[in-house]
Order: sequence, then structure tokens, then C-alpha cells
Amino acid sequence: MLQPPLQSLQVAAVPSQRTPAREDEAGPWHAEAVCRRDEAGLFFAPSKEPTAARLSREEAAKRVCARCPVMVECQEHALVQPEPYGVWGGLTAAERRVVLARRRRRDIELKATASTEHIAAAG
Repeated sequence: MLQPPLQSLQVAAVPSQRTPAREDEAGPWHAEAVCRRDEAGLFFAPSKEPTAARLSREEAAKRVCARCPVMVECQEHALVQPEPYGVWGGLTAAERRVVLARRRRRDIELKATASTEHIAAAG
């Protein structure tokens, strides 16, 4: 059985006020986050959590994210910051690393394509 999370982990479940406000609302995006309510402990691993328990907890966290009205903003926050721990916007830390690696590769490919097109247009 999972131990209840420490209070400090619950506070860490949503970003501080350093994040920008949503453009379509007066307050910061995380004010609407479902995880702010009572499920914050799902989003961060207790120390030495067994793999099966971690996978189960992460899936439960992702189910919470799936119904969150600010899931996209949360995910982008975690990718831009970048947040090294926890489930953010429906992605685990490992999944976010994959997304970031894909973005880096895409950016490199786009720059290479633009450079090639520029050279071809000049020649």
C-alpha cells in the first residue's frame, strides 16, 4: 500500500506563481488544475517506490490529467521548465524526456532543411 505523500510533495504538484497566466483567463493556468484538489500525492513518487506501485500510481495520475481542463498548459509548463519529476500534463518524467528529444531532433531537421533551401535558392 502506498504511503500518503509528504506535504512538501503536494505543494510541488503545481507550479509556483512564476508561470505566466493563461491568456484567456485572469488567473494563472494552474488555478484550474484538477491535481490542486485532493489527488496531488498521485503525481510524485515516494522514495524507494516499488516499480509495480509506481506504474499503478502513474496510471492513476494520468487518469486525473485526462479530465483536467488545463492539461495542455501543464504539459507545456513541464516541457519548458523542464520539470524533472512527477506526472505533469499526463506525461511521466521519462515520457517528457522523449518528447523533448523529439522536439530537439525536429528543430535540427527544420534548421537543416531551411539552410539547404536557402543555399539552393541562392545558387
